[in-house]
Amino acid sequence: MLEFFRADLATEFDTPERCSIVELLNDARVPALSVARCRVEPGVTTQLHSLTDTDEVYVILNGQGLMGDGVAVPQPVAALDCVHIPAGHPQQVENTGSDPLIFLAICSDRFTADAYVSHERGVSDKSH
Repeated sequence: MLEFFRADLATEFDTPERCSIVELLNDARVPALSVARCRVEPGVTTQLHSLTDTDEVYVILNGQGLMGDGVAVPQPVAALDCVHIPAGHPQQVENTGSDPLIFLAICSDRFTADAYVSHERGVSDKSH
């Protein structure tokens, strides 16, 4: 049986991670993955973080930025680029353009707040 999940951009919310998110699919009936639309404003760098036991793929839809892990030299990303982030690996993205950086965050297994680990000093809350 097909199941449909309808997103509403009006449900977008800001996170302590310094990005805004609309959950497109994050439902316990689909435990293998979740999909969120993320928006990072110009000049903003998201919190350095990782996800425990959860792989993530960013699919850049609009804008440009630098994707990094806090160790290696950040790499440029732009529309239609995909970035695989293995479970437990630190990540952050900086919007280097003048338009919002918009991307899909596809998580496998499904994102839960308990998976979020901040790698910034003095930050312990869960994002999303």
